[in-house]
Amino acid sequence: MMADGTRLIEPAALRVLLVDDHPLFLEGLRNLLTSEGIHVVGLAHDGLEALSQARHLHPNLILMDIQMPRCDGVSATRLIKAEMPDCQIVMLTMSADDQDLFEAVKSGASGYLLKRLDAADFFTYLAELQTGHPPFSPGLAGKILKEFSQQATRLDDQPSNEKLSATPTDPTPEASLSPRQIQILTLVAKGQTYRQVAETIGITERTVKYHMAEILERLHLKNRAQVIAYATRQGLSRDS
Repeated sequence: MMADGTRLIEPAALRVLLVDDHPLFLEGLRNLLTSEGIHVVGLAHDGLEALSQARHLHPNLILMDIQMPRCDGVSATRLIKAEMPDCQIVMLTMSADDQDLFEAVKSGASGYLLKRLDAADFFTYLAELQTGHPPFSPGLAGKILKEFSQQATRLDDQPSNEKLSATPTDPTPEASLSPRQIQILTLVAKGQTYRQVAETIGITERTVKYHMAEILERLHLKNRAQVIAYATRQGLSRDS
């Protein structure tokens, strides 16, 4: 909540499932969210329970720990996104390990937050999620972009026959997207927010979000991070 009493986020728009194997943390997080009017629809203590709860409760946001018994958060994210692609999953974890971060994003996570965040920053990140901006703790988004860029460079350095065997061929932007969508994809890949893209090309932010949803569907991608990875492979993120 801001100093003038207005809320950063729209609580009515959120149905949240919390997943963590530490009961005290889980209860504290539920109390924090409900104090802001956010509807916590359920609690789960491992990945398999999260999958079962998600099937039953139909949340639109899951806050998911990574290191849990029976089924970890990354595996659970992969399973849930396969069945419920529209459900947003944000990892909320102590792990700042690069491999956990990269695997979570590749599995379909919409964001990655560290538990050391204070409450004000936490709610700011949730507000950004509602406006279409993936929430990542400071420094983590840069790690993702660097990793994707390095992967693209390694792929470019491979002989053409190895490229074909190592990864499926991406559809070209020209074959899959309209000129406007290519323009939007290029600006997003260069780090612009949806609002900045809208201002740059003179359309509304809502129209940018509509085109991004179309881009995800046409390219068979799951989230903005994968869009950026695709754009990097296609060379769209490079300055001309």
